[in-house]
Amino acid sequence: MNDLQLLGPRAYGDALGSAVLKATAEDFQVDEVLDIPLSGEGEHLWLWVEKRGLNTEEAARRIAKAAGVPLRTVSYAGLKDRQALTRQWFSVQLPGKADPDLSAAQNDTLKILKVVRHKRKLQRGAHSANGFTLRLTQFAGNTAAIEARLQLIAKQGIPNYFGAQRFGHNGGNVIDARDWAARKALPEQRNVRSRLLSTARSLLFNKVLAARVADGSWQRAQVGDLLAFTDSRSFFPAGEAECSDPRLAILDLHPTGPQWGEGDSPTSGATQALEQAVAASEVDLRDWLVNAGMSHERRILRLPISGLTWHYPSLDILQLEFVLPAGCFATVLVRELVDLVPVGQTDSPCVF
Repeated sequence: MNDLQLLGPRAYGDALGSAVLKATAEDFQVDEVLDIPLSGEGEHLWLWVEKRGLNTEEAARRIAKAAGVPLRTVSYAGLKDRQALTRQWFSVQLPGKADPDLSAAQNDTLKILKVVRHKRKLQRGAHSANGFTLRLTQFAGNTAAIEARLQLIAKQGIPNYFGAQRFGHNGGNVIDARDWAARKALPEQRNVRSRLLSTARSLLFNKVLAARVADGSWQRAQVGDLLAFTDSRSFFPAGEAECSDPRLAILDLHPTGPQWGEGDSPTSGATQALEQAVAASEVDLRDWLVNAGMSHERRILRLPISGLTWHYPSLDILQLEFVLPAGCFATVLVRELVDLVPVGQTDSPCVF
């Protein structure tokens, strides 16, 4: 499957060049933003961990083994890429126990930068944002056009697509989800079940967003929309007054799209008609999500890019720095700028 099938049209036109991303782990750096004051005491040991070439689940297993505790006692806020240099928090529950020696968990791929006690464990989704530093190497493109587009993105945001990595290599997760949905069954393994249900919801959301990018309505509220603030999971209906709310213009308030589940879309008018049409076009996935007991949730259609800066360390490297809310995809921003080329190639764009 190509990116147009999994995501949808770009908001600002064709790519303005090509580049390589993740030639090295240092080219894709992520710092978790966690706004939780840590007490310094309690049965949970919180670890600020730097890892490279290692995914979050593998890091959790290594920490659990070194600490001599079951894996279920190790928690983290979110999953981070393997092929990246990332810094994120973990917590380890140690009731009545002293701090363990975690040196066995550390090597060139994992370093523990900070250790602090806290009264509660780290919950999934607890982080508020992620800070990114991306180096696009082997960059070839129109720098003046890139400059203009980045300025536009900083002012107007981008479509909040789920990135292609959500759907697996060549869309493999979508194929698997459709297979299970057609059989009206669920995988027994919890992690597989969660991954494929998430894939199905993400695909339906991207289809709705793609339609609104195509007609230009992704950036504006229309009567019948449900609106949400950037950092809020709650939403409210848009009437005539809400559609002219000044907070829409400053990228604080946004229209939302469906995270499909039980119940009809709580939107109305043209928005509801679109969402119902998309769901009807994927009736097996829609019914599968409902029967799995997923609840209907909302996700903002427009993604503001906080703190966006850029420069060229050399003529063929474009470096981007920015912050995104948790659950949003940095590669979706890159896609609005350039086509990505696989590492070691220069003439075959790939999709992220």
